[in-house]
Amino acid sequence: MPTITGAGVARIAATLVLAALGGLLAHGLGLPVAWLLGPVVAISLASVAGLDTRLPPVFRQVAFFILGVQAGSGVSPEVIGQLGLWPLSFAIQMVGVLAIVVVTYLYLRKLVGWSHETALFASLPGALAFVLAAASETRADMRSIVIVQTVRLLLLIGALTPALGWLEGGADVDAVARSHGGGLDDYAILLGVSGALAWLGARLGVPGGMMLGALIGSALLHGTDLSAVSVPQPIAVPCLIVLGALIGGRLHGIERSALVTLLPISLIAFLIGLAMSALAGAAAVLTLDLGPGKVALAYAPGALEALTVLAFQFAIDPAYVAAHHVVRFMGIAFVVPFLARRAKDAVES
Repeated sequence: MPTITGAGVARIAATLVLAALGGLLAHGLGLPVAWLLGPVVAISLASVAGLDTRLPPVFRQVAFFILGVQAGSGVSPEVIGQLGLWPLSFAIQMVGVLAIVVVTYLYLRKLVGWSHETALFASLPGALAFVLAAASETRADMRSIVIVQTVRLLLLIGALTPALGWLEGGADVDAVARSHGGGLDDYAILLGVSGALAWLGARLGVPGGMMLGALIGSALLHGTDLSAVSVPQPIAVPCLIVLGALIGGRLHGIERSALVTLLPISLIAFLIGLAMSALAGAAAVLTLDLGPGKVALAYAPGALEALTVLAFQFAIDPAYVAAHHVVRFMGIAFVVPFLARRAKDAVES
């Protein structure tokens, strides 16, 4: 584990303070999910300005675990009765993912003029670590891929948060503070089960394993009425601030000139992805009788952890949302090595 110097501690503290101030400002303005959205905007601006806003991995691990436990507490026994709809919803979602890839690829390849490899990997919605690892083995322009994928994530959070606030009529007001009384033994059971599954998820390399494992453990306890306690707001809010800082910190190291040049292209690619997701979502809402906010979060192109947190904030079935993002992630991760090999062979032949 690398040693953190005094300057490093000061940099980390400054990042967290700036993120908290962003959350405080957003909260004061009455914005939805203010403690996530405010830090995302504040740290994104700081990153673009050239500040080092990176946080050590331990912050990510702790925040994801706590937020996973919190998201799982939003699962109720009534959710179990809807599990039969999930396979059909998965199928509609994956048709939408395919549409996103095809239409975005055609835009980047035919209209923008990017190479086959760059257009292909930039068009894949999410699973960024897998996409970048595979793209690095080809002649793809890594900088363009990183910028398009990062801008997609930031715009996704920025667009979905106020949209859901409107759709759900401000349903997020009580979500983050939702907590029932309980003794130390109740919290010990909740944290013990969630911690064990979070550790297992991380060890197995499951997408978003730390958060997903904690969510599953918490969901099992709450969905079966074995637990009625949740994460208190004084603990949940700092974790939301850290998550916002982690998202905004993705812009660290990206050249401003490149960002300005590629921003219009990234915006159009994002709008294409949003349109294809909306069409698939509309099909799911009409055929499966699902709520539009719930489907919007589940079908959104990327960001498993952030969107699962948003699902809890708006009290929109976080288990359903997380499951769909895992399916999308696994689908993309499965085909990425094949696509990379095909792209490499095409260049060499």
